[in-house]
Amino acid sequence: MTASEIIFWFLSVLALFSAIMVLISRNPVHSVLWLIVVFFAISGHYILLNAQFLAIVNLIVYAGAIMVLFLFVIMLMNLNTETEPQRNTWLKVIGVISGGLLLTVMVSAARSAGELSNKTALIGAGDIGLIQNLGKVLFNQYVVPFEITSVLFLSAMVGAVVIGKKD
Repeated sequence: MTASEIIFWFLSVLALFSAIMVLISRNPVHSVLWLIVVFFAISGHYILLNAQFLAIVNLIVYAGAIMVLFLFVIMLMNLNTETEPQRNTWLKVIGVISGGLLLTVMVSAARSAGELSNKTALIGAGDIGLIQNLGKVLFNQYVVPFEITSVLFLSAMVGAVVIGKKD
């Protein structure tokens, strides 16, 4: 077993354990902190895939900005068990059934992935995740969707300011 395989399995176990802890934790602040650990593990996987830009963006945007925002919102909401609404029994049954169906889909996908493990998708693509290649593709092939997305973000920010502004 090579060092990269050991790191891969460590990060995979860490990500799965942390994701389970996000679901199991009763305290919402602890759930957010476990989710930050999941994002760090996913960034480690990006680094193993030679996608350093995605790893850094994942850490800065998700673990750095969005999770801190979630943490502040949860702390400001002052959640406690007295104000939590009681869940319907049917809602719990539907949740268990949909979770079981999702587990079935994941198991079948894992079984079919065994057939694809011996096939090579990309040969000689050691620099596929580097910033230079990403920039070339982003600003050559996808320049129009990129600009449309920036205009959409700008309009969303203006809308948020207008909605949040007090008269």
